[in-house]
Amino acid sequence: MARRLLPLAVLMGGLLAGCSTLESITPSFDSLNPFASKGPKMAELTPIQATAELRQDWNYQIGKAGNAVFYPAVAGNAVFVAAADGSIAKLEGGQAVWRINAGKPLSAGVGSDGVTVVVGTGTGEVLAFSARDGSPLWQARVSSEVLAPPLVEGDMIVVRSGDNRVVALDAQGKRKWLYQRPTPTLSLRSTAPMMIADRFVLTGFPGGKLVALALHNGAPVWEGTVALPKGATELDRVADVVAQPAAGGPLGCAVAYQGRVTCFDFSQGGNTVWSRDISSAAGLTLDSRSVYVTDDSSAIQALSLDSGGSLWKQDKLFMRRVTAPMTAGRNYLAVGDAQGVVHLLNRDDGAFAARFTTDGSPINSAPQRLGNQILVQTRSGNVYALDVQ
Repeated sequence: MARRLLPLAVLMGGLLAGCSTLESITPSFDSLNPFASKGPKMAELTPIQATAELRQDWNYQIGKAGNAVFYPAVAGNAVFVAAADGSIAKLEGGQAVWRINAGKPLSAGVGSDGVTVVVGTGTGEVLAFSARDGSPLWQARVSSEVLAPPLVEGDMIVVRSGDNRVVALDAQGKRKWLYQRPTPTLSLRSTAPMMIADRFVLTGFPGGKLVALALHNGAPVWEGTVALPKGATELDRVADVVAQPAAGGPLGCAVAYQGRVTCFDFSQGGNTVWSRDISSAAGLTLDSRSVYVTDDSSAIQALSLDSGGSLWKQDKLFMRRVTAPMTAGRNYLAVGDAQGVVHLLNRDDGAFAARFTTDGSPINSAPQRLGNQILVQTRSGNVYALDVQ
């Protein structure tokens, strides 16, 4: 039991009353966790032989994330950011075009298509604003707290609530469809974004499932098994997909905590192509050759997109709570860690190419792509745009 409990404690907090959901990590969790002082220690960074350079283009302070995880939204040249105190801003070139306060604390964001900006609250409110000037458009309510950034696609806003229901709202905030499925007794809270691939909404669920929902009506088009729950206890059987899936061409891949990396063929109704036993709550990405995943020890692994075979493993960031990777520049990967460091790795062999230190607070959401730049937001609320040289 202890072998399973220690990695879980690093990633999550305690049980929530009533719904038996394991909570994501909070800033104060180490002081409450009886295993924290006995668990594996975070690796110290050692000097690297830099082969590239990360330079700050701009930095903007939006406000602290608190216990939430906020993702910047990129729409063209504009960046939309939010903070726990209700602050929302539209940035262009690092300068605020507008900045407003939603008037209530926020728990998730940001979703935007460049026309509408959408955020969520811990009481299940969905708030929409004009991307042009930040003026309020409408409010709606879902069944429980909103933890993941809403997905905005044209006149459709898709929201996932903390009870694992997926709701689509129209451009006026009226419900168009609802998808829900049975939830295991014990599951993890997910802050991961959903994604759209081939007119489907792709999202993971407790029990190791990846589901493709038709965007226009929410009907399940196919369901893939990323991992099968197994073990003697409910804690052992937690095998949830709590990270954003990745897609490219006909393939889509997802990873489960205490589970596997599995890739599916969209063109064949979601048939499984291959699986590898790698556990992750951070996530993965892919390019035309490889799948890159951050595992539960914070090692970044590269797998062959065709077969799942191992290509390389970078394990020098042990237990640094590394984010999912993002492909960057000509041939790099970017990840952030718990001390606010952005690491640039070579995609060919996983070697470190460059580092950039932000404000020292954790980077909890995966880096985003802003043109040719890398965009990160820290828990302290600083948003950085970095150039790769």
